[in-house]
Amino acid sequence: MNAPLALATALTIAGGLWLDACGLAWAQPAVALWTWLLFGFMWWSGHADQRMQWTVCLAWATFGEIVLSLLWGLYDYRLGNLPLFVPPGHVLLYALGVWLADRLPHRAIDAVPPLAAGLVLAGLAVGGDTANLPLFALYLLALRYGPSPRLYSTMFVLALCMELYGTALGAWTWRSEVPGLALVSANPPLAAGAFYCMLDWLTALRPRRRAVPA
Repeated sequence: MNAPLALATALTIAGGLWLDACGLAWAQPAVALWTWLLFGFMWWSGHADQRMQWTVCLAWATFGEIVLSLLWGLYDYRLGNLPLFVPPGHVLLYALGVWLADRLPHRAIDAVPPLAAGLVLAGLAVGGDTANLPLFALYLLALRYGPSPRLYSTMFVLALCMELYGTALGAWTWRSEVPGLALVSANPPLAAGAFYCMLDWLTALRPRRRAVPA
């Protein structure tokens, strides 16, 4: 990804969510078509290793959305469906996060864990948001054992910005009670970026190549 593509990605996410939230009948298909076209261009212009990462990310993102939204019901999209722009949108956000993580200063990255802890404690104290606790634990787990701590901190903040923007528009809504668990969630939970950290961690996993006998 380069600077123009990063800008196009940011505008696609911001503009696409706004257009979808307008409720026009043609908006969601149009946003889906544009998002897939941008993803296709990014995939076509990337090198082989990037293509593999983005393909894996797309598969995990699709699986995660089906499980978390359609099956578990942690959150609901505006029309009660899984918008077709969401899986490739996750890949675009992932690619943008990778691009930003290499450019942000170390001080900014290092400030994310304590600030995230403060957000979790504030959410618990003010709104009783207990869903943040396991999510924050996932984030810390990714930082400790995952291969890309800078990326996870970058995505934690980037995803939180997108979550705040998307829920403010009404593009999706987190349920106040986590189905099947005695947890309360804000809309959105402030540690929702942990899901993206786990997605990025899974994307980085690669099967080991078997040694070829001599």
